[in-house]
Amino acid sequence: MKEITGGVVAAKGFRAAGIHVGVKATALPMNGEGKPDLTLVLSDRVCSAAGMFTTNQVKAAPVYVTKDHIASGTAWGVIANSGNANACAPNSRVNAQRMCDAIAEVVGLQSSDFAVCSTGVIGQELNIGAIEGGVGRLVAALSADESASDSAARGIMTTDTVKKEIAVALDVGGKTVHMGGIAKGSGMIHPNMGTMLSFVTCDAAITPMMLNEMVHEVVPRTFNRVSVDGDTSTNDTFLVFANGAAGNPLIDWKNEDYAAVRDALMYVCTALARRMAGDGEGASRLITCHVHGAEDESKAERLARSVVSSSLVKAAMFGADANWGRVLCAMGYSGALFDPESVDVAFRSQAGEIAVCRMGSALDFDEAQAKDILSQKEVVIDVKLYEGSGEAECWGCDLTYDYVKINGDYRS
Repeated sequence: MKEITGGVVAAKGFRAAGIHVGVKATALPMNGEGKPDLTLVLSDRVCSAAGMFTTNQVKAAPVYVTKDHIASGTAWGVIANSGNANACAPNSRVNAQRMCDAIAEVVGLQSSDFAVCSTGVIGQELNIGAIEGGVGRLVAALSADESASDSAARGIMTTDTVKKEIAVALDVGGKTVHMGGIAKGSGMIHPNMGTMLSFVTCDAAITPMMLNEMVHEVVPRTFNRVSVDGDTSTNDTFLVFANGAAGNPLIDWKNEDYAAVRDALMYVCTALARRMAGDGEGASRLITCHVHGAEDESKAERLARSVVSSSLVKAAMFGADANWGRVLCAMGYSGALFDPESVDVAFRSQAGEIAVCRMGSALDFDEAQAKDILSQKEVVIDVKLYEGSGEAECWGCDLTYDYVKINGDYRS
């Protein structure tokens, strides 16, 4: 497996586009034009499709519509807007359906062939007229060029400061399979899943059942291990489309080919999840907590998740303060049972590594060196237990003044 360019159009048979239609009147200009706020990813043939969605009891209308439309295990693509979440809003279900109706009419397919997603402000009625008026231009803009993935990725961004895309190529059954994805996510992110949209395309031939199995293996170990601010959104949606254009032998059971595609999906989703965490609202650094030596993976994940979710740990990381006591404190209220006197903690980054706690007790360490290590763009909190071989990584970011500024006037 190797990384390639192309993002969401790296897979054969997929095109994408992102254009500005004016969903939100205050959308910031970009390069003299409005910011892209309407995205389409479309396959030239029917795809196996699978997804996972928000666990919030308050779900946006597009989540319900998409669940209905991909219940058959197939789809042709997804239409998505930014600027408005179409959640808890007047006519939300009707407007989500109208988005699918509009795109289906232009491309000559059925409304049920499309997933639909929205992201942005909750509680305001969606400007469906702007979307319906723009779908013709959106379809006309479809392309398999790399720039198409760029515009599609930007079309789903809200408070994101950077686009998030990746693509890989791998051998499956003697054929080259391509997989690529885009994602948005910056705030309102907390396990399980967060204010995130992520679309992955793949040209592997795989049954809907096997693709669904794969998604449920991968998402809990990637997107569900990200925490920016402790809030779980109403709109979280992760979708994978596989159209079979690579011509590999159909994957209809968990064989070596299944494992190869699953590992590629794990790689793609891990990369996108890390980029979400690193681009957390107002964030200045990516925080990774690696717990190892735990009784099992589940316990390691629970402990690591608690650490990256802690506001006090996040604040300490912002201040480059080696306050390791906050790490142990967060582990202590995680609900996972462990021996506090059998825990080692170290901090590391590209500036080096420093041990700060051994067997639950403080170590003498150089504060200046620790500050230098914690001042880098990516910091790893390494936690070692002495129970077994279980390990897991979770990702988060520091908590800065800008987080409050961004969310204090988000609707304006």
